[in-house]
Amino acid sequence: MRLKSSLSQFNPDDLDLKILEILQSDNSTPQRIIGEAVNLSAAAVQRRIKRMEEAGTIQFNIAAVNPLKVGRLITLIVEISMESEKLQQVDSMKKRFSEQPEIQQCYYVTGGADFVLILTVKDMSDYESFTRRVFFSDPNIKKFKTLVTIDRVKVGLSVPLNI
Repeated sequence: MRLKSSLSQFNPDDLDLKILEILQSDNSTPQRIIGEAVNLSAAAVQRRIKRMEEAGTIQFNIAAVNPLKVGRLITLIVEISMESEKLQQVDSMKKRFSEQPEIQQCYYVTGGADFVLILTVKDMSDYESFTRRVFFSDPNIKKFKTLVTIDRVKVGLSVPLNI
């Protein structure tokens, strides 16, 4: 899944922010219920949601799946250091990481590492296969450091809206 990026001039107003707050809490909330909560008609809510989707304010609609319930027992945080950070190689790495289903989140960062990945696997054997396929096979990956999580204390994508 690729994140939509939009630098459109859309600026959400207070009603949009209230709608976003409801959607972040439960994306399946019917537009009629949202409309009642913000004093708008369902049609007006629908138009606002469509406008926010088109502007990239709402990037995607997904179901949050508990990885444990589908056999993904281990969550890992991996720091990647590249041999070379030439623009073409960075773009290639971004594309490659974006295509890996095990990677839930990928960040291009500054500091001691070049990328930070959050991924989930069935077991350590699954992770070893992943590292061979994705890391060891890429000559531009200088090194990687893996942190194995003990507990997923907080996981989410909600953005504070300061309403």
